[in-house]
Amino acid sequence: MYPIKRNRRLRTNEAIRSLVRETIISPNDFLVPLFVVEGKGIKEEIASMPNYYRYSLDLLQAEVKELWKLGLKSVLLFVKVPDNLKDNKGTEAINPDGLMQRAIKTVKNACPEMLVMTDVALDPYSVYGHDGIIENGKVVNDDSVDVLTEMGLSHAEAGADFLAPSDMMDGRILSIREALEDDGFTDVGIMSYSAKYASAFYGPFRDALDSAPVDVQDIPKDKKTYQMDYANRFEALRETEMDIDEGADIVMVKPGLCYLDIVREIKNEVDVPVAVYQVSGEYAMLKAAAEKGWLDHDAVMMEQITAIKRAGADIIASYFAKDVVKLLS
Repeated sequence: MYPIKRNRRLRTNEAIRSLVRETIISPNDFLVPLFVVEGKGIKEEIASMPNYYRYSLDLLQAEVKELWKLGLKSVLLFVKVPDNLKDNKGTEAINPDGLMQRAIKTVKNACPEMLVMTDVALDPYSVYGHDGIIENGKVVNDDSVDVLTEMGLSHAEAGADFLAPSDMMDGRILSIREALEDDGFTDVGIMSYSAKYASAFYGPFRDALDSAPVDVQDIPKDKKTYQMDYANRFEALRETEMDIDEGADIVMVKPGLCYLDIVREIKNEVDVPVAVYQVSGEYAMLKAAAEKGWLDHDAVMMEQITAIKRAGADIIASYFAKDVVKLLS
């Protein structure tokens, strides 16, 4: 006897597949990373991230307006700091007229309704390429948190809507939250990189900002003393729960595709929005494979984005955001 229940009835054609589809992608899912540099008239392609660019402030305005027209309403800002402004204490990070602070104002002036999130970490400002201050060959925690807190306040003063601490120092969420409250920035949110793994997928990003750890004697060659061991699962839950307790409004898992089990685990346990960062290495791999003709770029891109959302992401930070939205339209 043939089965009464035939699952294939719901797959017969595109109309029925669309009608019963469980995971829907829209422009509202995306947070768009933007790289900013000093200068004028600069739209500079990043060699290891094809079709992705660093923008000077004047061209940043046009890019932001285009994103808004596409329905992309949130950006995450990163800055490439000139070498002469880097040191071991993140001095430039708290400059009220620094590149990040001016970038925030530029975005808000160009598109006041755009949600502006900012990277809070010392690696773009560090002469050593680390997310904290180096002392006696180690990345020290508490002194780094002090600078990160000042950095976050300076971003809030410049007009940031959300701060995104990506450094993985212990206690920085509580310190930043308390400082924001004390200074009257009660509406400024925090999106914490809560489960950020020490991944090999970050290479192109570090090229984009020239922020890789330097190869100097007695300086850590990697970030494994503060970013998480990618073999660990329960540690991600502990980190995330602590950040929520300290005041995080949104939590993030980074990277994306290799960590979808962690995304689902966290989504099942927490009651705040969960963000996922589809990182530069994931972007670069698909671009390279598509250029060789080995993969269908758009088909794989949509499959990856859908997988990330299906796993539980409420927000997806992705270099594919514009490509996806243009394809959807």
